[in-house]
Amino acid sequence: MRHPRRATGAVPEADASGVDASEADDRAAATAALTALFREHQLGLARTALMIVGDRATAEDVVQDAFIDLYRRIDRLTDHDRMLPYARAAVVNKCRTVLRRRRLAFRTGRTHEPPVWSAESAAMLGEERREVFLALRRLPRRRREALVLRYYLDLDEREIAEIMGIGVGTVRSTVSRALASLADLLGEEA
Repeated sequence: MRHPRRATGAVPEADASGVDASEADDRAAATAALTALFREHQLGLARTALMIVGDRATAEDVVQDAFIDLYRRIDRLTDHDRMLPYARAAVVNKCRTVLRRRRLAFRTGRTHEPPVWSAESAAMLGEERREVFLALRRLPRRRREALVLRYYLDLDEREIAEIMGIGVGTVRSTVSRALASLADLLGEEA
């Protein structure tokens, strides 16, 4: 006797692993979208993380961990257009975790020592950019994140609010205060 739902074709055919064909197609499309996202945005996300955490090795680890987490949740990522904002938020959140752990280590007497600037990286940044980078690192976490997202990634206030989990008005005031603080640190007029 035939099953009535199968006769109408309502139940998709399953492969050997028990996953139906449409689920396999969805997963393949999501994996392809995630791979393309990684290829296109990995470097920019690593630079963003570098501006927040202050050293390249940790920044690269943060981005890789964010993409690993995205891949683990790939079955839940249905809107491929939302992958980049999700990846940005994941990177910022992982940077926050790194900084939290560093603060905890500092309180317990174990400090984080970022790698010494190499001659190559110092030459690439130039003295003025290096001063700005070092001043940026001295800002409080929230202000640093807001500036990096606004002026480094060129995100609008709505996107920054979504990534940081704050209101648009809070983004405006945070960026304004961060710019004033950065100007003070650099000895310039705001």
